[in-house]
Amino acid sequence: MENTIAVRHRSRDEILDGLHLVRQSPRGAGTLSLAVRRPSVDTREVLATAELDPDAGLVGDDWSQRGSSQTPDRSPHPGRQLTVINSRFVELIAGTAPESWALAGDQLYVDLDLSVDALPAGARLAIGDRAVIEVTEEPHNGCAKFAARYGRDAHKIVWAEDGQRLRLRGLNARVLVGATIRPGDTIRHVNPI
Repeated sequence: MENTIAVRHRSRDEILDGLHLVRQSPRGAGTLSLAVRRPSVDTREVLATAELDPDAGLVGDDWSQRGSSQTPDRSPHPGRQLTVINSRFVELIAGTAPESWALAGDQLYVDLDLSVDALPAGARLAIGDRAVIEVTEEPHNGCAKFAARYGRDAHKIVWAEDGQRLRLRGLNARVLVGATIRPGDTIRHVNPI
C-alpha cells in the first residue's frame, strides 16, 4: 500500500472532544491492534504476523536501511528501531480503516497508555508470549508528513504540552527479545529482564 489514501482531516474541536477516549487507554496491559511494515519510503504493509528481531527491528521494515543524522557513522539509530502509537488516538484522527492508520508510519499500534508517566524511558513491554521491547529516550514527534496526512490541527495537538505528556505521536523503542507477534496479542509492562 502506498500513500494514496486520503484521510478527512479532523478539526481541533473534534480531536479535543475525543481525547477522553485516549486518556482511558488501559495502563499496564493492553492489546496490539495493528502491525505495519514499511519496506520503502511511503509504502506500508499491514501484517497478519510480524517478526521482531533485536538487530533488524521489525523484519522487512526499512529502518535497518535508513541512516540517521543522529549517529556518528550515519547508521540506523538504535533508539529509533520501532515506533509505537496509541491506536485510540490514530482512530480519532484517521477513522477505523487500518490503511488510514498505517499512513502514520509507525510499526506498532497499541491500545495501551503510552504516556510518559505510564512508560518512562527504560520501561519494558512484553508482546505476546516472548517478544520484549524497551522504551527509549528518543522523542517521537509529528513531522510535515504527519501534518499532511492528518491535518495541521492533529499536528498542533501532538506538539502541545498535553500531547507530549500523553505521547500522542507515540514513542520510540528497541527490540530486546525477538519473536513473532500478531494483532490481538497482549502487550504488557514488565519488570526489566
